[in-house]
Amino acid sequence: MSVAIRAIRVIPCLDVDAGRVVKGINFEDLRDAGDPVELAHRYDRAGADELTFLDVTASSGNRETTFDVVSRTAEEVFIPLTVGGGVRGIADVDRLLRFGADKASINTAAVARPAVIDEITQHFGAQVLVLSLDARRTRDGRTPSGFEVTTYGGRKGTGIDAVAWAREAADRGVGEILLNSIDADGTRDGFDLELIRAVRAAVGVPLIASGGAGEPDHFPPAVEAGADAVLAASVFHFGPVDAIARVKAAISAAGFPVR
Repeated sequence: MSVAIRAIRVIPCLDVDAGRVVKGINFEDLRDAGDPVELAHRYDRAGADELTFLDVTASSGNRETTFDVVSRTAEEVFIPLTVGGGVRGIADVDRLLRFGADKASINTAAVARPAVIDEITQHFGAQVLVLSLDARRTRDGRTPSGFEVTTYGGRKGTGIDAVAWAREAADRGVGEILLNSIDADGTRDGFDLELIRAVRAAVGVPLIASGGAGEPDHFPPAVEAGADAVLAASVFHFGPVDAIARVKAAISAAGFPVR
């Protein structure tokens, strides 16, 4: 499938735990990366196209997303804000939108009860819902595609084929898919291009690639593999202040349109 001609979006990700931005490797060993409101403000001014805010322990801790942090973050940015973590149904999405989010991201609850995708998209429209798909590689033919879905922030394997799940979610009406590679997460060795290609071949909805970016040159291959947007954390949190501009320049130099 050819790469979309629409402008490629560059999206910093704020993984939040107990009100602070954190970053780890393979979703483990989290370390502090700063205040989410301050970082959101910085990225907005630096030219980010969107922001994604993920409460990384909301589902595993069985608690709600930190709504006051979402509200304060939304007040600081003038670009689309996606919020995920602990989203279980229409009421959660409604509350997030009221607190300033533009889109809601769902993972664990959708795997547990796929019909929630239909319910949310029929109530709010497809553009409001993002499926966050945390995938990791499998061995010994456990899944047909070689990738399985994980839940609870990557802590629990499901045995569900990641590509098949992406296809089902798209068929149910999800607006876009945030594809997180557990294996590449935080390694800064580059995106999992095989995973991106596999999901791109299965779905037509916008695809956001996540996991593994460590330098600007890592982003164009993800776009070539089929991503409509590229999301990263470490390269922005711990990189140079003009990291977003450098990423956009690299994508543009590779021949892809950017905003």
